[in-house]
Amino acid sequence: MDEDIAWTVNAWPSASGVSELLEDGDFIVFRGQLGLFEDGGAALDVGGTQILFDLADPPLPEGADGSWVEVRVVRDHVTVWPCGI
Repeated sequence: MDEDIAWTVNAWPSASGVSELLEDGDFIVFRGQLGLFEDGGAALDVGGTQILFDLADPPLPEGADGSWVEVRVVRDHVTVWPCGI
């Protein structure tokens, strides 16, 4: 992911508690549960898959950790790599 989470710029609270990944025009929309790290990073749990993000300004509001959010990312900033288990 070549995009940072910037609250109210590309990330918002989600009224839905259901994970989703969809295409919307030139954007990929990720909906999931947000987890914050002490080092300033974040992971969005989308259906059991952790997607890592850095945080940008404006900062996330208090209580964002564990909340459901939508993150919209320009399609060209998303890369998928195959993963073998």
